[in-house]
Amino acid sequence: MGKSDEGKTVSYWEASEDLLEKGSLNQSIETDFCIIGAGISGLTTAYLLTKAGKRVVVIDDGAIGGGTTSRTTAHLSNALDDRIYRVEKWHGAEKAKLAVDAHTRAIGEIERIIETEKIDCDFLRVDGFLIEAAGGEDDLNEELEAAHRAGFAEVELVERAPVKDFDTGKCLRFPRQGQFHILKYLSGLAKAIEQNGGKLFSNTRAIEWKGEDAPEVKTASGQTIRAKAIVLATNYPIMSKMFAKLPAYRTYVIGARIPKNSIEKCLIWDTADPYRYVRTQPENDYDILIVGGEDHRTGQEDDGDERFQRLWQWAQKRFPMAEKVLYKWSGQFFETHDGLAFIGRFSGSEPNVYLITGDSGMGMTHGTIGGMLVSDLILGRANPFTEVFEPSRLATQSITEAVPEIISSTAPYVDWITGGGVSSAEEIKPGEGAIISHGTTKIATYRDENGKLYQRSAVCVHLGCIVRFNSLEKTWDCPCHGSRYGLDGHPINAPAYKPLAEIEDSSN
Repeated sequence: MGKSDEGKTVSYWEASEDLLEKGSLNQSIETDFCIIGAGISGLTTAYLLTKAGKRVVVIDDGAIGGGTTSRTTAHLSNALDDRIYRVEKWHGAEKAKLAVDAHTRAIGEIERIIETEKIDCDFLRVDGFLIEAAGGEDDLNEELEAAHRAGFAEVELVERAPVKDFDTGKCLRFPRQGQFHILKYLSGLAKAIEQNGGKLFSNTRAIEWKGEDAPEVKTASGQTIRAKAIVLATNYPIMSKMFAKLPAYRTYVIGARIPKNSIEKCLIWDTADPYRYVRTQPENDYDILIVGGEDHRTGQEDDGDERFQRLWQWAQKRFPMAEKVLYKWSGQFFETHDGLAFIGRFSGSEPNVYLITGDSGMGMTHGTIGGMLVSDLILGRANPFTEVFEPSRLATQSITEAVPEIISSTAPYVDWITGGGVSSAEEIKPGEGAIISHGTTKIATYRDENGKLYQRSAVCVHLGCIVRFNSLEKTWDCPCHGSRYGLDGHPINAPAYKPLAEIEDSSN
């Protein structure tokens, strides 16, 4: 089922292609540009800067490509995740048109890089179909009209998607979307970056940065990287205060075996909330049907296996040729309140620091837009999308749409005045975790399969929310702002970038 030895979920990409392990940084260095994060955002930026002859250093706290990018479903689309008509309402017709154009160009840029660098990554242009779901709130006719206003004249209403056993009903066809094998693509990018003189370091965690007149990054092992500018290309930018703008979500995916070429190659999304998204990926003797969805706010649900089962039931009903689930995994993404990523200069007071964040479910194209836009800003080139993705832009979403997210981020603080999940460690079975309360002290406690206890403070080091156990991934997740920690307390996902505090007495 795509499980690792530790019981954590493993994505199709991780299981079918080795992640890139580079050496970790072991000495302080100087460079032109330091990029923190080696996913699609960071590597695209590095590639474009090294092609321009710049010295670039990329660091990542794990393997190259091993973060959020490795847990995508690798859809390449200019059919905006929050719908074109909503982005038009929030930003105006001209910016909605620019947003569609930005994603269109991102797909084209990926295709150009693949051709230029001769990257074998299963890239394919396919049609995408937006189908109606029972209870969905989107109006296909409204989206069709908005797409045409945005200059996407080829979008059309069709009777059904061309899938033999799945009668989708009327749906919108978005031509010339795309798909690829993300880790094969990143592997090709990494090779090109190094050929251009760039340096990649894995297992090198940034714990501090400063911009101003002398930008530098400090690592957990004590090294310093001095640069002319810094690019924050992690899923959530470390040492930033953007958590109110970036609610964190978990999303779930299954990969099922299907007979070779039994499903028309296309992308499918529905109008449910949360929505489902579908594509296929070729193997030698069969294909993989990839189905995602069942999103929820990070740390606020702990029923991953049930969500996998619902995805499988949904898929079986519509794709009866599906034989069995081979892979299942979950990932994390950050939404924005107005449907567009935050890409550009970090702030006016930090002109030498740039960021790429807020994938909003479109990480492959938003990440590529980020690489294109940030490299243009650094190189002093005009870019038509600068204002559209400006990080300091004012929120344009209506208060009725933004308030529920704010409430969802603050409600979990009630955990401070409630009891723990169990009264003592003796109640925790092997392979399980729970919060223990000792007065006002909250202890995150896990017992491994051999009976060994792991205990850390349950207080998130970001803003003091109480973490909750994620039984699927075996992590401690913050239900307020999406920070995630390993069983030993080490940070996995920001906003937190320091570990959970140790417990002095772990004898319980």
